[in-house]
Amino acid sequence: MKKVILLFTFNFILSTINAQELAILKYKGGGDWYSNPTALPNLIKYCNQNIKTKITSQPQTVETGSSDIFQYPYIHMTGHGNVFFSDDDAENLRHYLISGGFLHVDDNYGMAPYLKKELKKVFPDKELVELSTNHPIFNSIYKFPKGLPKIHEHDGNRPQAFGIFNDNRLVLLFTYESDLGDGWEDQAVHNDPAEVREKALKMGANIIKYVFEN
Repeated sequence: MKKVILLFTFNFILSTINAQELAILKYKGGGDWYSNPTALPNLIKYCNQNIKTKITSQPQTVETGSSDIFQYPYIHMTGHGNVFFSDDDAENLRHYLISGGFLHVDDNYGMAPYLKKELKKVFPDKELVELSTNHPIFNSIYKFPKGLPKIHEHDGNRPQAFGIFNDNRLVLLFTYESDLGDGWEDQAVHNDPAEVREKALKMGANIIKYVFEN
C-alpha cells in the first residue's frame, strides 16, 4: 500500500506543477452533488481575471473512490442532503488529503449532519475545528476581518468555517451557513445583488490562493 500511496503522491505533485485544474466531487448517498453547476466555472473565471491564476475554465467531475482525485489540487463538494463514503472512498480521500490535496465542502443547506458522520471514516482521530478570523484564508488578497461572509440566509445562524488539519496544514474546509456556491452562481439563478456575489467570489479567490500556496 505504501508504494501505491507514494505513486499517487508523485503523480499529484506532477499534476499540480503541469496543470491547474479543479474538480467537483461526485459522492454516494443520494445527495445532489451536482447542484450549483455554474458556481465553480464562475469562480475559476473570477480567479483567472483577478488573481492571475491559469485554471482550466471547466472543472472536471471526480468520484470519491477514484485515483483520479490525485490529479487535482482543489476539489469542491456541495449539496443539500445525504452523503455516504464507503471504506474504500474514505481511505482514498484520506490519502489524497494527507498527500497534499484539499477538499472544500460548501454546505448548500442540509448536508452537515451527514457529512460530519462520514468524515469520521476519513479521519477517525480528528475533529472539525472552527477557523479563527486571523487564519490566512481570511487575510489573503482580500480581507475578511469578521471571517466567512454570509451569502444566503437559512436558519438565522452565523456563517462558520470549520477545518481539519494534518501536520498543521489545513486539508479540508467546511463552509457552513454561508452558501458561497450560491453566490458564485450566475446572477440570474438566485438574483443576488452584485455586492453579495462579489463577497462570495472574493472569499472563493482567497480559498483558491491558499490552496495553491500551501
